[in-house]
Amino acid sequence: MEMVNVKINGIAVSVPKGSTILEAARAAGVEIPTLCFMKEKNEIGACRICVVEATGARGLVTACVYPVTEGMEVQTNTAKVQEARKTTLELILSTHEKKCLSCKRSTNCELQKLCLEYGVDEDAFAGYKPQYELDCSSPHLVRDNNKCILCRRCIAVCNEQYVSVIGANNRGIDTAVGSPFNAELKDTPCISCGQCTAVCPTGALTEKDDTDKVWAALADPSKHVVVQTAPSIRATLGECFGMPVGTNVEGKMVASLRRLGFDKVFDTDFAADLTIVEEANELVERIKNGGTLPMITSCSPGWVKFCEYYYPDMLAHLSSCKSPQQMAGAVIKTYYAQKMGIDPKDIVSVSVMPCTAKKFEIGRDDQSAAGVPDVDIAITTRELARMIQRAGLNFTALPDEEFDNPLGEDTGAAVIFGATGGVMEAALRTANDWLTGKDNTDIDFTALRGTMGLKQASVNIAGNEIKVAVASGAAAAKVVMDQLKAGNPAGWTFIEIMGCPGGCVNGGGQPIQPQSVRDTVDLKAVRAKALYDQDAAMAIRKSHESPVVKKLYEEWYDGFGGHKAHHDLHTSYVPRKKY
Repeated sequence: MEMVNVKINGIAVSVPKGSTILEAARAAGVEIPTLCFMKEKNEIGACRICVVEATGARGLVTACVYPVTEGMEVQTNTAKVQEARKTTLELILSTHEKKCLSCKRSTNCELQKLCLEYGVDEDAFAGYKPQYELDCSSPHLVRDNNKCILCRRCIAVCNEQYVSVIGANNRGIDTAVGSPFNAELKDTPCISCGQCTAVCPTGALTEKDDTDKVWAALADPSKHVVVQTAPSIRATLGECFGMPVGTNVEGKMVASLRRLGFDKVFDTDFAADLTIVEEANELVERIKNGGTLPMITSCSPGWVKFCEYYYPDMLAHLSSCKSPQQMAGAVIKTYYAQKMGIDPKDIVSVSVMPCTAKKFEIGRDDQSAAGVPDVDIAITTRELARMIQRAGLNFTALPDEEFDNPLGEDTGAAVIFGATGGVMEAALRTANDWLTGKDNTDIDFTALRGTMGLKQASVNIAGNEIKVAVASGAAAAKVVMDQLKAGNPAGWTFIEIMGCPGGCVNGGGQPIQPQSVRDTVDLKAVRAKALYDQDAAMAIRKSHESPVVKKLYEEWYDGFGGHKAHHDLHTSYVPRKKY
């Protein structure tokens, strides 16, 4: 590889030919501020925050797109550079709604941080200021273009997700990010993945906050309020409290939820195990009885919505199983309600999810096993963190506590649900035992691990070669679905698809990390490692061996594949019109 020698603030560094000044600076341990830049996704040099001085260049250049040359000397922090960045920030603020005290992104806003560092005058430029109505039309997201800085990061990730339901409308100072013909988001084929909220540097895009609903339920003495937490939350929640990425905070998470006042703290993992048992049973039935193959997982509501919008003629391939969130809700409102002698109408079922699409999912039809919604309120990791902070809990100092039983018991198979490939691996562990009639000890399907968008493998079970695929992110889902439309040339039998790249650990409701971190740390891999490490350390690592699952089928569902289980734990899908 041909290398180029440059100096960044006098520091000599060698970088591959074709590298940008920004890449060279990072190699030299110098961080140049950015707002619009997203590595390999949004390299457009639009915001002008990353300007530097470089030999051989005329005037200031944008470090994120300007290539280095042999012998180039770069200065990243001269008086001229600082003044240019300050002026740019003040121009951005001239059309920005500066309600920082009430903004959800306050203290975690990239624009706010830079303005503080550069000592800007927020009123340096006065004049025409466009005003926009909030778009609160969808159940998962609020768009506030009054806080938008036109960095176009949201557009880039929406394009990466293939759906491309937003773009730049109008021109000049009236330019605004929105949907075609200024349609409300609910009237577009948005899949509710929330990836746009995770990359927005300001408060222009946020999840729809439902914490007030939770506080109200907790304050109502007539309600029995229970909470469930998704597998990936334990690997990400700590980031909201300054803990290293990938720290498993399961015990502190449970302790915080109990102190918030929930009557019971359950683990969605038990329902992940339940999902695997139901999916494995469904897959075996399809194989034996000539059902629609390949079967595709249905755990991700973003993916399900994507299929309903973009491949409505392929819905028969989806497993009819509800997601773990909805299965947990169904069990809580039926089995648990009867055991506790509580009317399901008096139970408020709350879920903590990595995914903004879960807010959409709880309102879907055919998600009411007890005649009332399986789940009443879905909040994200970020919303839970805000509740913990509002309650004055010192999260890092909390003792580790355990989930309430029996709906707090899980297996290693359930834990890895949060990572792309985890659902498939968990399903194969069960299918392998069921189809061979043995308790297999070799249960690590490592070929399915990793953060790649599309993975394929061939596994031998009971003498049968089963070809499987794992896709994460809507763009990878499109690749898979187009192959199915072409006749499934790869011969897949079973497919796992997640709506978000990397799976739930990278869901749209996960903790916000600055783009500089997202560019340099593989968040998906580090977060997923925490889940695989927990799986490896657990005594029970197969879903069908879960004591709570066994008990449920013995006491409530009358064995595998029964009518009652199908009624409570399965659902249906509907074709959706794109426009």
